[in-house]
Parts: sequence; structure tokens; C-alpha cells
Amino acid sequence: MPQLPDDLDAVAVRTWCSLALEALGRERAEIDAINVYPIADGDTGTNLYLTVESAAAAVEAVFAAYETGATAPATADAVRAMAHGALIGARGNSGTILAQLLRGMAGVLADGGDAAHLRLALTRAADAARQAVAHPVEGTVLTVAAAASEAAAGEESDLRTVVHAAYDGALAALAKTPEQLAVLGRAGVVDAGGRGLVAVLGALVETVTGQAPVRGPRTAHGKAPTPVDGGSVVGLPVGGTPAGGVPEAGVPVGERPLDCPEDGVAGPAFEVIYLLEAGDEQVARLRTRLDALGDSLVVVGGDGLWHVHVHVDDAGAAVEAGVEAGRPYRIRITHFATESGHDLRVQAEPAQRAVVVVVPGDGLAGLCTEAGATTVIARPGEPPASGELVDAIRRAHAREVVLLPNDAALRHTAAAAAEQARTEGVRVALVPTRAAVQGIAALAVHEPDRGFDEDVVAMTAAAGATRYAELAVAERQSWTMAGICQAGDILGLIDGDVAVIGADVPATARTVLDRMLAAGGELVTLVLGEDVPDSLADALEEHVREGHLAVDTVIYRGGHQRAPLLIGVE
Repeated sequence: MPQLPDDLDAVAVRTWCSLALEALGRERAEIDAINVYPIADGDTGTNLYLTVESAAAAVEAVFAAYETGATAPATADAVRAMAHGALIGARGNSGTILAQLLRGMAGVLADGGDAAHLRLALTRAADAARQAVAHPVEGTVLTVAAAASEAAAGEESDLRTVVHAAYDGALAALAKTPEQLAVLGRAGVVDAGGRGLVAVLGALVETVTGQAPVRGPRTAHGKAPTPVDGGSVVGLPVGGTPAGGVPEAGVPVGERPLDCPEDGVAGPAFEVIYLLEAGDEQVARLRTRLDALGDSLVVVGGDGLWHVHVHVDDAGAAVEAGVEAGRPYRIRITHFATESGHDLRVQAEPAQRAVVVVVPGDGLAGLCTEAGATTVIARPGEPPASGELVDAIRRAHAREVVLLPNDAALRHTAAAAAEQARTEGVRVALVPTRAAVQGIAALAVHEPDRGFDEDVVAMTAAAGATRYAELAVAERQSWTMAGICQAGDILGLIDGDVAVIGADVPATARTVLDRMLAAGGELVTLVLGEDVPDSLADALEEHVREGHLAVDTVIYRGGHQRAPLLIGVE
């Protein structure tokens, strides 16, 4: 049995993140099902899972930096990584608030992880989350967080006692949320975000004590007795027949009449989320402007990096406000009526087949979207997590899905996403594409009208017949398959290995093309990064035409991608 921590050190933080992710994975579907506030879009559990997945990945990256394994990272490094990971990966209203809760805790736990520090951390977390929300509402995750901090503050004992007190306080507050928020009472459910927070705190209990909180039994109608002795959130109501004509247990949230918490009218049409690099003064003005544009405004972060979440009718105005404040990026706009399914009373039939493809830049995302695929953008240094791939498979809304990861490093992540989607009844085939140009080749031969297996075989064959290369800039002196490179050299990688070391992009690209075409080829695909001039593509196309007869060249703009040039030869 592993030794239980006396305080929250880096190893304990790592364990907490892992257990929280497992807990949210187990309870994601039930949390999604009770999501009626602020919008009944059924994604709170998923958003919390993706947020914690990003936090856990950031912590794992810190541990990976300690290659010898002889020592662990400093606690401060682990908790700051957790908070930063949650900030950049926060999804939805609930995930954004959770990111601020973790950031508030990290600011205190970086100085120590004993009982006293944890009490203060929970208080700071609850205060920070409430300040981040433009118009706090009782009966939500904010109430649950405040109750956890108040319960912990009353304990002067050891870490285990404080953690248990926080969990029990949160659980008791969660049970009362239907009494505080009318929309929850009418639906007969507890607050979904609060339930997710209880799951995260339950993982903290398990981290510190070695035992998960006891799960209480559910009654025949989906109700549960009042929580006693840490009874589980799983035992709290997710259906039933409350007074007022709310639908019976088992009726999906999306099929119930949708309630607006304020006046019964429909809310804004769009959810807008982005990361923002800006100063405190600019963000203060941004809050005021976004508050006038819509609702559900949450702005979290600090030290020059912020995560912005708002529901608006004018998505363009919300993004423009971010541009005026600083530099927004990773912009995500969801139309409630069509993409998130806020109008779930009319459900479209799923398509028979869809393709989900990971792409390295906005340019290829547009190309693949035009071809009918659902895209996931892998930005430099930010590979998608399995939860994002599962989310994309759900958005594709099809009975059969072909998944193209387009990166050898994503094979395990993609396999996990495919397995998760299969448990939800989707038939998923993973084509192990290792580069974007292989994905383009596979997508080009995709025919949704033929049999699924036949289509997968054809796409796999097209991808396998495509050799791939990319140009990269060496960051340091190092040994490669082609010899010693110096910092600033241009590296030509063919099928993942360094094959050419050059002084400039054009000459290196020509050499790479000649080596690839020496074995034959019919089609060359060039994908240009955003800073690469069109003249280079024209010159390379001319080079292919002059030296290799009967070989065609196609050129795409990849946008902001890691490599200045991607090359494919079929």
C-alpha cells in the first residue's frame, strides 16, 4: 500500500489530478445529464473532465522533466502546472470556474501543503472563483466551493480531517442547491458544476486518506436519502418526479422544456471562449464591455494570461473586444442551437459516417472542413487530449467514424478516444496516420456511400502509400541520423528521421523532394506555414516539374503550424 502523504507535496498533487480525472470520467455522463443551468446543454461533466485532463497533463509534463526519477519536482512547480494546465484547457462555464478554483489553491499550496495551508487555499479558491464571475448566483458551484472552504476553516486538526471536512461541507451544500436555484428545483436535480467539484474533492480525500468517499445507495425513483457520513454525490437526485410537473426520471435533459433561470426566454445564441494575453487594466475594461454584450461572463487568470468565457448573441463583438484588450487566441465559438444542441427538443438523426481529423493549423482545418470532416486543431506545443478527440467524435454525430490522428505521438491518445467512443455506441476505426499529408491523402479517397470496412481499407491504403516529410529549425547542437546539426540549421525529416541538414529552407526542401521522388511518385503535396512566401511554393513546383516528369504538385496553406513546410509524396 502506498504511503499516505502528511501534506500535499508534488507526488500527492499528481495523484490528486489522476484520481480526479478518473472520478470525472466515471461520473461525466451523469453530470452531463443533470446540466440545466445556466444553459441546458448537457456538457458540464465533459467540460470538467477536459479541464482536469489538461491540468493532469501539465503536471505529468513537469514530472517528465525529471528523467532520472531520483527526485520529484518541487510542490510549487506541480501546483502551478496544475493551475496553468487547467487555465489553458478550461472548457465551458464550469471548467472555467474550476480553473480559477485550482489557481486560487495553487497560489497558497505553492508555499506549503499542510492543513493550515490547505484551509487557506480553499478559502482563496472560493473567493477567487466568486470574483471571476460577473454576476454570482447561489445554488451553483460557487456556493459549493464556499461551503467547502467554510467547513475546512472550522477544523484545526491534521490534513486528513481538513480534507474530509471540506468534502462533507461541499456535499451538504450540493444537496441544498435545488432549494436555492429555482431551475434546479423544477428539474429535480442538483447543480451539475457543484457535483463535479464534489467529485474533485472526493479525489482529494482519496489522495490523502487512501480511501474513496463512501457512495450512498440510490432509491427506486432516482432520489437519495440525505447524505450522511460523506454519502456520495452519486446518490443525489438526477431525475425523479418533483412537484410542479417536472418529467419522470430517465427523461433526458434535452427532451425537457428548457428553462431560463431569469425570465423564461431563450438566452444568447453563442458561447465564446478564448485565451487572452493582456494586462490587468485592459482586462478590467474587457469585463465591462463583455458584461454589456451577454451573460454567464467568467474571466479567470492573471499575470498576463486570462481565460475568457461569455454567452452572447454577437460572437464577433465578443472577439473584437478581446482584440482591443490584447491578443486573443485558441478562440472557440459554439452556436448553441446547432453545435452544442441547446435546442435539444428537435434532435437530428445521426449521419451514417463521418471523419474526424487532427490538423496542425487553421488552414488545413478549413480544407478538411470543406471536405466534410470534423477537425481538431493541434497547435504548436499543445497536442489534443483524448477528451478533445472524444468530444470531436460526438460533434461529428455519426454512427460510424473514421479517426485520423495525423501524428505518431497521438496513437495512444487516439486509441483511448476511440475506445471511449465505442462504449457510447459509435463504431470507430482508427487509421494510424502519422502526418497531416497522410490524413489529406486518406480524406481524398473517403467515400461515405461504400461499406465502412471498404472505406477504411481504402483510406488506410492511401495514407500508407504517402511518404511524409517536414522541415524544422534545429534548436540546439545535436547528433542526428544525417550528422551533427547546429542551432539554426534547417532539418529535413523524412518519415520522422532527420535525412538532410541544410542552411536555408529552399535548398533543403529541394534536396528532400529529390530524395523522396528518387523512389518514384505521382503526386507531391506541399503544406506551407503562415510565414512561408508563395514564391517558395512556386519554385518547388517548378523544381518538381523540371526534374520529375508526370508528377503533379498540389499546394495548401496550413496557417499557424509547427513546421514551415510539410511535404507528402504519393
